[in-house]
Amino acid sequence: MELTLPLTKEQVKILKVGDVAYLTGYVYTCRDAAHKKIQEALERGEKSPVDWQDQLVYYAGPCPAKPGKVFGSNGPTTAARMDPFVEMMFQQGMIAMLGKGDRAEYVADLCKQYGGVSFLGIGGASAINADRVKSVEIVAYGELGTESIKKLYFDRYRVIVGIDTEGNVLQQQEVPKYKR
Repeated sequence: MELTLPLTKEQVKILKVGDVAYLTGYVYTCRDAAHKKIQEALERGEKSPVDWQDQLVYYAGPCPAKPGKVFGSNGPTTAARMDPFVEMMFQQGMIAMLGKGDRAEYVADLCKQYGGVSFLGIGGASAINADRVKSVEIVAYGELGTESIKKLYFDRYRVIVGIDTEGNVLQQQEVPKYKR
């Protein structure tokens, strides 16, 4: 299914675990260090440097671009490291996340509570992923280097729904089918 970003609550409600989607539009990268800085800013009564309303947060720290390329190799990073920040980001308006791997059980509950989804990217496909990114701009925390918050433009970036708005988890539904 083709999805144009930013997503709406209506769009994410129809997504089910296992659905394959191709994302086109702007996303923001945000990893461990940037999440921590956002949390600290909010605790001081400041605003986040990005308006997260209806945005997709891409857990990635891309490599610098090679000559002639817009973007360096990048793949989704392990999403579980951002689990402690998921509720904070939903409260800031985030509608979806993109990473790889398993999530803490409470993340599924938060997706259900806030009406959001968690997408899974394909780990190990960083060169292919880089070709799906058509522009990049550092928007906050440039001092963090690869972990700065960047605004990217995706062109048909392939993802799988890992957790849907009903709290269903792909790994819990699909992996048991293949165990003996």
